[in-house]
Amino acid sequence: MAIPELYASPETTVSFEFFPPKTEQDEAMLFRDTVPGLVTLKPAFVSVTYGAGGGTRGTTLRVAGRLKRDFGIEAMPHVTCSGSTREMISNLLDEITREGFTNVLALRGDPPKGETEFQPTADGFSYAVDLVRFIKDNGYRFRIGCACYPEGHVECGNKRLDWDRTADKVEAGAEFLLSQLFYNVEDFLEFEDYLRNKRGVQVPIIPGILPFLSTKQIKRFTSMCGCRLADGLVQKLDALAHDDESVRKLGVEVCTDMCRRLIDHGVPGIHVYCLNRTASASELMRNLGLPKPTA
Repeated sequence: MAIPELYASPETTVSFEFFPPKTEQDEAMLFRDTVPGLVTLKPAFVSVTYGAGGGTRGTTLRVAGRLKRDFGIEAMPHVTCSGSTREMISNLLDEITREGFTNVLALRGDPPKGETEFQPTADGFSYAVDLVRFIKDNGYRFRIGCACYPEGHVECGNKRLDWDRTADKVEAGAEFLLSQLFYNVEDFLEFEDYLRNKRGVQVPIIPGILPFLSTKQIKRFTSMCGCRLADGLVQKLDALAHDDESVRKLGVEVCTDMCRRLIDHGVPGIHVYCLNRTASASELMRNLGLPKPTA
C-alpha cells in the first residue's frame, strides 16, 4: 500500500509511530496490550523508528513485520544515515525489499547515544537528502517519506534555510513529509505556506502530534528538538508537574484543539507519536471523531 496515495482520501488519514521496545518483555507487552488497542483506531499505517546510531535495526524490522503480517497494518520502517556506510544502508534496503515493505521514512538520524553532535560515518551520508538520492539512484522502488521541521531543525539556526532543505528532499524524490512535534499551529501554517507558495512543494505535508505524558518529559523533548511551548502552557505544565495523569489529560486537550484547527485548515492527515501507549491516542481520536464510521 503506497502511503502517498492514502493521503488522497477525502477523510483524514490517521497514522501512529512506535519505537522498538528495548527488551523481549517490553516487546511482548507492546503486542499484547498496545497494538490491539491501537488497531481498533484503524490507523492507515504505522511507522517504526530506528534507534540512534542504527542500534535497533533488527527490532525495527521485526516489529514492523509483525504489524504488517499479524495485524494487517501497513508498516513503514525508518531508515537513517547515522552510524551506517553506503554498503550497510544498501544491505538494509535489500532486506527491507525482501520483507515486502512498500514505504520507508528516510532520515539523517540522531547522534549515537552519548554523543551530542551528528558525525557522518566514513563512506556514509551527512543529510537525509543524500539518502533519498541514494535510494532513487540505486533503483529501489520504495515510496519515500521524510521528516520536516515547522520551527526549523534545532541544529540549523535559520528556519527558512531548513525549509529550503526540506524542499530539496522533495525535489530529490520524497513523496510525503511528516513533521516534527510542535505546539503552535501558526508555526506549522507558516511553514506549509512557505513550502507551497515559495517553493512549489505539492506533496502531502502531515503534522506530527505528540500528546505529552508528564511535565518533565515534554520539557526534555522540546528542549532537544527546539520546539517552543507558549508561556501559558508552560505555566499550566508547571502547576500540574506533581500530577502526571493531569498533565496527560492536558496533553490530550491541547492536541485535540490543535488537530481540530489543522483538520479544519485541510491537512490530509495527522501522524500521532503515541510513545507505545494507547490511552492518549485513543482519547484524541475519540475527541476528533476518528476514524469515521463506515456506512
